[in-house]
Amino acid sequence: MFEQKRLARLKWACRRGMLELDVLLLPFVEEAFGDLTYEKQVVFERLLTSDDPDLFAWIMGHQKCDDPELADMVATIVDRVKV
Repeated sequence: MFEQKRLARLKWACRRGMLELDVLLLPFVEEAFGDLTYEKQVVFERLLTSDDPDLFAWIMGHQKCDDPELADMVATIVDRVKV
């Protein structure tokens, strides 16, 4: 389980330079993040270190993420928010 400070930083990291990502990532954290295993939460945290154009391309299906853990997390996000 993420401590409150770490969760607050994670929510802040969901505020991106692209509005399209903001409206996907923050609701995902608020609604689904707590349902993930700790290991998947750490993968999500790592996903947020990716560049906005890459994140957007992966989520929209324009590109495939080469990292299998991140690709799985992207699939989880897309499935959850029904992009």
